[in-house]
Amino acid sequence: MSELILGIESSCDETGVALVRTGAPGQTPQLLAHALHSQIEMHQAYGGVVPELASRDHIRRVLPLTGAVLREAGVALDQVNVVAYTRGPGLAGALLVGAGVASALAAALDRPTMGVHHLEGHLLSPFLSADPPQFPFVALLVSGGHTQLMRVDGVGRYALLGETIDDAAGEAFDKSAKLLGLGYPGGPALSRLAGEGDARAFKLPRPLLHSGDLDFSFAGLKTAVLAQAQRLGDALPERRADLAASTQAAIVEVLVKKTLAALAATGLQRVVVAGGVGANRLLREQLDAACAQRGVRVHYPELHLCTDNGAMIAMAAAMRLQAGVAQLRRDYAFDVKPRWPLEEISASNH
Repeated sequence: MSELILGIESSCDETGVALVRTGAPGQTPQLLAHALHSQIEMHQAYGGVVPELASRDHIRRVLPLTGAVLREAGVALDQVNVVAYTRGPGLAGALLVGAGVASALAAALDRPTMGVHHLEGHLLSPFLSADPPQFPFVALLVSGGHTQLMRVDGVGRYALLGETIDDAAGEAFDKSAKLLGLGYPGGPALSRLAGEGDARAFKLPRPLLHSGDLDFSFAGLKTAVLAQAQRLGDALPERRADLAASTQAAIVEVLVKKTLAALAATGLQRVVVAGGVGANRLLREQLDAACAQRGVRVHYPELHLCTDNGAMIAMAAAMRLQAGVAQLRRDYAFDVKPRWPLEEISASNH
C-alpha cells in the first residue's frame, strides 16, 4: 500500500516542501509536487547567510509553501501519512523551524514524523531524475560545507571513502569569489565569470591530488587565489575572469580525479553526483567525458533539484520507508543535529 510523505527542508537559506508517494517494493517513489523559496535576495545585502534572518523567513514561508504543494498535488492535508523534516546538519535555528512545524502538523493529524539527514537527501536526490541510478554506486557529495566520496550499497548503507580535511569545494568557490569581489552567492557568480576567462592563465595548486588517498583539501587553493589577487593589484579587475577560470579548473580537476580514483578503488561502474556544486557545468562536462572513456554511468539530480529542496527530504524518507530502515516518532518530541556526520546513520535507523 502506498503512503504519502510530506517533506520539509529548512537547514539553511532555502525553504522547501514536497509531497512524495511511495511505490511497490522495488519501485522508485514518485514526486507529486514541490515548492521552494530561496532567501538569496534577502541575504545578498549582508554578503552571506544571516542565521537569525534565515530562521524568521522559514517561519513565514513554510506553511504557505505546504498549502501550495497540497493544492498542486490535489491532496488534502489529512491524507498525508508521514511528515518528514531535515533534522541536520545545518543552522540550528533554521532546523528548529522545520522540525517544529513538522511535529505540530503531525500531532494535529495524529501521524508519525521522521527526521531526515540533509546529506542523505542530497545523496538520494538523483532518484528524483528521469534516469535514476541503481545500487551500488560511488557518490560524490559536493554540498555547501561538505565534500565527500561515499560507497553506497543501498538505502542507509553508506561507507565513507574520503572527505575534506578543511575547506570544502563549495567553500573554495564561495571564498575565492569573495576575494575576487563577486557577489553572494559566490560559487555561481565565479562559474559564470570563469566562462569568459582562460583556465590556463594562472598556475594554481591542486591540493592532495597525488596524496594516494581519497581526501580533499581546498584551503591552500583559496590562499593561492588570495596571493595571486594581491600580486595582480590594480590589474585584478581586467584579469578576474582568467583567475576565476583558473580557480574553477583547479577545483574541478581535483573532484574529477578523486572520483575516478574512488571508482578504481571500489571497482564500481556507476557514479552519483549530488549537492549544489553538482550543477557546475565544467564539472559535469569533465566527469561525463572521463567516465564515458571508462564505460562508467554518471547520474545527477535535475538542475533545479541540486540546491537544497523539500523533494530530496521527502524522497529520502520514502526510500527509507520502502527499505524498512525508517525510524518513526509518534511522541512529537523533536531535536535537531546541526553537526551530524552522514556515516553515523549508515546501517542504522538513527
